[in-house]
Amino acid sequence: LVQSLTNDLPSPPGALYSRKFTVDGEQISLQVQDTPFVSLEDDTDSICCQEQINRSIYWADGFVFVYSITDYESFRVLRPLHQHIRRIHPNANIPLLLMANKGDLLRARQVSSKEGLQLATELGGTYCEVSARENCDGVREAFQQLCQELSRSSSSCNGEKRRGLHLVRPKSPNMQDLKRRLKQALTSKGKSATTL
Repeated sequence: LVQSLTNDLPSPPGALYSRKFTVDGEQISLQVQDTPFVSLEDDTDSICCQEQINRSIYWADGFVFVYSITDYESFRVLRPLHQHIRRIHPNANIPLLLMANKGDLLRARQVSSKEGLQLATELGGTYCEVSARENCDGVREAFQQLCQELSRSSSSCNGEKRRGLHLVRPKSPNMQDLKRRLKQALTSKGKSATTL
């Protein structure tokens, strides 16, 4: 879905896409983390997801839940995924967009628009039904709507960003190690220069 918006070549799951949108005259840089597949564990309401998803949830400012109207299981995983996100961000008011894809395959529909709208309302998000194959403009408009919500969310905090917006993203262990070694080297050179 993100690839149809960006017109990039197919990338492996977990790819990060960057795009810019203009919202109310202000340019917003948007990073979309295309997370790997999430599934339910053995017909339970617990989700099975990779650690990468938890890292993405931790730094995200908003969420787009995408499911296929032709696959009820892709819809069924959304409620437990939302509960998982609430455990990571218990008090945050994070914008959520519930996007029903494959709107062009009405004959194969397994999830009604009413069910999608009801879940979006329950989760406190907005709902849209798109066909990424037939109309990528619908996908773009949905992301622009989410950007508007993100902009309102960050500006409604009276200058203070909510917890999730100002989190420092984890640095790679190699970069931290490199900085530590550089600092040690500079410190030891400074000490040896003063002893001369």
